[in-house]
Amino acid sequence: MAQDYFRALRDVALVINSSLEPKEVLHKITEQTAKTMGCKASTIRLLDSTGRFLLPSAAWGLSANYMRKGPVEVKRSGMDGEVLAGKTIHLKDAAADGRFQYPESAKAEGLVSVLSVPLMADGKAIGLMRVYSDVEREFTPDEETFMEAVAAISAVAIENARLHEALRNNYELMSKHAYSVYED
Repeated sequence: MAQDYFRALRDVALVINSSLEPKEVLHKITEQTAKTMGCKASTIRLLDSTGRFLLPSAAWGLSANYMRKGPVEVKRSGMDGEVLAGKTIHLKDAAADGRFQYPESAKAEGLVSVLSVPLMADGKAIGLMRVYSDVEREFTPDEETFMEAVAAISAVAIENARLHEALRNNYELMSKHAYSVYED
């Protein structure tokens, strides 16, 4: 079983290196992770600039209705606060656990067990990754380790994409400025 996780982790790393388009890469990561872990769905949510909300950045296996259930507010979701503090959290039954912000939506979507891990960059959380099972289950230590590894390389990919975007924007600004200086 561990070899399957090594192969899947290699596949995730290859996906990350295959494109500079964050949406495409993150979507493939969620799909690969859910399939490898035998889960119904997976999401990646990133903190907004205020640190108050987790914004949907990629999802696989979830309905549009579920994705539109409402804003995920960190202070209203006990589980997300714990994950963003650096902990891996497993909820055996999300609908029955008071730390899950939208239990009715989870139940309507057929989501039962949830495993959430932080996306950490430079020692701080930038978001989280989650898998959802449609049956009650325990996640094994190998599954938790696999998911933590995927989250770690995903966080690096997200930060690299952000840096690439910032460099591109700075280059464009400098080019425009240089062009306007030569025109005067």
